[in-house]
Amino acid sequence: MAIMKRKPTEEPLSRRSEIEKMFDDMEEWPRRFFAPWFGMWPARRLLEHVMPAPTIDVVDKKDKIFVTAEIPGVNKEDIDISVTENSLTIKGEAKREKEVEEEDYYCCERSFGSFSRSVSLPAKIQTDKVDASMKNGVLEIELQKIEEERPKEIRVEVK
Repeated sequence: MAIMKRKPTEEPLSRRSEIEKMFDDMEEWPRRFFAPWFGMWPARRLLEHVMPAPTIDVVDKKDKIFVTAEIPGVNKEDIDISVTENSLTIKGEAKREKEVEEEDYYCCERSFGSFSRSVSLPAKIQTDKVDASMKNGVLEIELQKIEEERPKEIRVEVK
C-alpha cells in the first residue's frame, strides 16, 4: 500500500479520485520501473511507435482548473486537446527528426510515436472557455469552471 503525502491545509481527496490515481499509477509504474533498461532491450523495436503517456499535474483553483503536461520533443502542431464537461484528453505524436540505422545505436532511450492521456477533472468545466499554451516542452491548459447554480430559496406561506 502506497503512502500519499498531503499538505495539512489540503482537503482530503474523494474516494473516487484516490481510485483513479491508483489506476493511473498502475498503468505508469512499468514504464517508470523499466525505463533505465528499456533502451538496451532488443524488443524495443516492437514499441517504437508508442510513446509513454505524458506526466501531468492538475490544480483545482476557485474558478479554474489548471493542467500541466510534460511533452518534450513534441511540436505544438502535433498535439490535439479535447474536452468534455468533466474530462480532458491530450493526444499527439513525437516524430523522429531523422532516421538512424539500428546498428548505429549505442544506446536508445528516447521514445517516439503516438501518445494519449485522459484525465477526469475535479469539477465541470465550460468547454468553450479553454486556453492552452506550450513552452519548452511543457503544455499548460487553463479550463474555466462552470458556475454552479445556487439553490433558489422560496418562502412558502402556511395556511
